[in-house]
Order: sequence, then C-alpha cells, then structure tokens
Amino acid sequence: MKTPPISSTLIASFLILSLYLVTAQPFDYPTANLSTTWTNRKSAPHSVSFTDGSTVRAILLRGSFGSKFACGFYCNGTCDSYLFSVFIVQTNSGSGIVAPAIGFPQPVWSANRNHPVKLGAKLTLKADGDLVLEDADGSRVWSTNTAGKKVSGMQITDTGNLVLFDARNVIVWQSFDHPTDSLVPGQKLIEGQKLVASVSSTNWRKGLYSVEVTNKGLFGYVKSKYSRRVYYKYLVKGSDGSKEGSKEGSYVRFLNGSLSLFIHSAEPSRPDGVIPVPLATLAQYLKLMPDGHLRVMEWNWQSGWRVVAVLFGVRGRSL
Repeated sequence: MKTPPISSTLIASFLILSLYLVTAQPFDYPTANLSTTWTNRKSAPHSVSFTDGSTVRAILLRGSFGSKFACGFYCNGTCDSYLFSVFIVQTNSGSGIVAPAIGFPQPVWSANRNHPVKLGAKLTLKADGDLVLEDADGSRVWSTNTAGKKVSGMQITDTGNLVLFDARNVIVWQSFDHPTDSLVPGQKLIEGQKLVASVSSTNWRKGLYSVEVTNKGLFGYVKSKYSRRVYYKYLVKGSDGSKEGSKEGSYVRFLNGSLSLFIHSAEPSRPDGVIPVPLATLAQYLKLMPDGHLRVMEWNWQSGWRVVAVLFGVRGRSL
C-alpha cells in the first residue's frame, strides 16, 4: 500500500509547533538551587509588560492556567525602579504570563519597599544559603540573613509563600513571617507583625497607616508627626485559657469568607471574632491601601482586578 504524501501545510504546522515547544517556558519553575543569580534586565526570560505601565520579570512561578503566584522583579509607573516581590499574575496552560490589558500584576509582598533597585540589580541565592539583593552599583540592599543555616533551595509555594528550605524540606526562612501590606488566602497576621500601607500606588515606601493584632483584638493605626492614633478597632473580650503556654500569640487569618480573629482561642477552635468577606469565586487577596482602607481584591476575567469588599476604612473618607 502506497503511503499518501504529507501536505506542505501539515509540514509547516509541525515546524511551527516544534519551534514553539523549543522556545516556550517550562510549564512552571517554582524552585531554585543554591549558587543561582538573576539579573534585572529587559532581556530576562519571562519579562512581561502590561498596559497599565507595570512590568514583571518572573524568577519563580508556581503552576499554570489561571491566577498564579510568582516572584521576581516588579515595577509600575515610569519603571525606573523595581521591587523584588511576590505577585499574582494570570497564566495560560504553559505557564506563560498573559492578559496584559487587564491582568495587571498584583504585588502581595516585597523585600525592598524602602529601597527600590535599578536595571542591572541582581538577586543571588548564594552557596552559603543567603538570599541577597544587590543594586546595579553592587551595594547590598536586602538579605534573608540565612548564611550558614543549611539552606538547600528556594521555592514559591502554591499559597504565595516564598520559602528557603533545608535538605529535609524544613522551612528556614519565609516571606509570610515578614508581611508588607497584604494577606493572601490562608495567611496569618500574628501578634508582633503588622501590615503597613504604601505612600501611594507608585511610591512603595511605608506610609501612614498600619494594622496590627494584640491580645485585645485587631487595630488600625494612623501615624502623625509625633504619635499615632487608633482609627479602627475590633475588641475581643474574655479568655478561655487555650493560649496559655502557646508560642504563637494572637493572630488573624484571612480565610475564604472571613477575616477570622484568634485572640484568646486557637485553631481548630472557633474564632473569637469574624469580619465577613465575600466568598471567593476566583483569586482574592486583602490589602491595606494608602488611604487606610482594608480592601479585598478579586480577579474577574471580564473586568480584571476589582474591589469586592471594604473591611474597614478611615472616617471622613469615601469607602
């Protein structure tokens, strides 16, 4: 039986597909080994620009198709300075970052908000286990201070936690212990930590508003020149003693449907207080805005990111 000839169209299609498979990013790249350096340059792999003026250069990315967590260099506005940040991006089935017209990256953690870096800056996971950010001039901007602590690698988890781990996969350092202005689903804000709003959407330095947890409840503060005052409080009374002897203090956890306060109780007990949050239909995160409002943001494939709830705000300002 004679084999039918292969059409030129089929050959062309095969060549195009082969070229795509060779040049495409791997399906995801959530981990990194020691002695790895990434440079903030325009030609860096997985560098994507968006119509709102923001750009990401992903270093690690977890998962494919839909809203996923990545970390890398992030900028917005004029893009003459950059954060090393964890951000949410929209991805296709090949872990390509997509939706440049509406899927604007949402930074949920950053290392160097008070000292942005320039093009040419370098992030290095050193052989001694330290993760170090250096500006283009070689000056050290930030470090995890984990040299000599038996770090064996770095990864971004599917919950958005950037972690350094040892040979037994025990966490040595994690971004969840150092929140900036946001919480992602499942994340805690523990007594002694705080959320601090940025000055503005393009000035990432620490602003006037902060949120903290104490053994009395959840508080929002606004800073003035000489002091700070409470502009929001959720007080929790009483104690059942279940926190006694616990190394973990009071905390709130951002859950699907609530911001739950565990002030005197501890999970899996019921929370001491609940601030309702709309159930998530797609990706959500919570952010303390520069104006002091604590807002819940949610992704929508038709309209992009939008505010779906304001948990509290500043009196006299529009919510």
